[in-house]
Amino acid sequence: MISHLNGRVSAVAPEGAVIEVGGVGLLVQCTPGTLATLRPGERARVATSLVVREDALTLFGFAADDERDVFELLQTASGVGPRLALAMLSVFTPDALRRAVAAEDVTALTRVPGIGRKGAQRIVLELAGRLGPPGVAGAQGQLGEPAAGPGLPGGEPWRDQVRAGLLNLGWQPREADQAIAAVAADVLAASGAGGSNGGDPKGGGANGDGANGDGGAAAGGPAGVDVAAMLRAALRKLSRA
Repeated sequence: MISHLNGRVSAVAPEGAVIEVGGVGLLVQCTPGTLATLRPGERARVATSLVVREDALTLFGFAADDERDVFELLQTASGVGPRLALAMLSVFTPDALRRAVAAEDVTALTRVPGIGRKGAQRIVLELAGRLGPPGVAGAQGQLGEPAAGPGLPGGEPWRDQVRAGLLNLGWQPREADQAIAAVAADVLAASGAGGSNGGDPKGGGANGDGANGDGGAAAGGPAGVDVAAMLRAALRKLSRA
C-alpha cells in the first residue's frame, strides 16, 4: 500500500493533482478541500489510499492521515465505494461524519449526493462505534458546518474550485452558480456587519448565517479563503433548496 506521497506538485485540476516523486508523476484523486491546499511547483505531503480494481489502480489523496483513515473505514459499509466515500469527505470533515454517525443523524448524511435515507440509515447502523469519537480537529465546527476561515479575497479563484467540486458531486452548473453566489453574498454581508461593529473578529453575524454559519469564513480580511468551507456552505444551500 502507498501510505503517502511527498514530492513536488506538478499540476492541479478540478478532479485531482499530479505529484512528482522520484521523477514519476502520480495522479491523485482528491477532495476539493485537499486540492485547495496544493500549489503547482511547491512540495506537498499527501496521505494516500490505493484502490485496486481489475481494470485500474486509483490513488486517492488527503490532506491528513485521519481523513485517509476515515475514507477507508467508510468503504467497509455496504454500498459505499471510493467515489461515494470521497463525496462524503467533500461535504463533511472527518469529525463531522463521526458526530453524524454517533447521533444517528440520517438527515445530515442525505446531504451527500448519492445517499438516500435508507442508505444513510445503513451507514449509521454499520459504522456505529467504528469511526471513533470526534477529536480536536472537529472542535471548531458543529455538525456539518465548516470551521471558520479567512475572508473572501479581492480576486475570487475559489469560485472555480468550489464550482468544480459541486459539479463533480453531481450538481448542475446553474445550481452550482446560484449556491456560490448565495454563499459569497452571505460572507460579504457578514464582513460588512463586522466592520460596523468595530471590527468584531467574529464578523458580527447576528443570525449565524454569515462568518460562522453558511459563509464558513471570518470577516477578518482579504488574505485568502477556505475553499473546503465554501464548498460545504454551498452544499448546505443546495440541500435547502
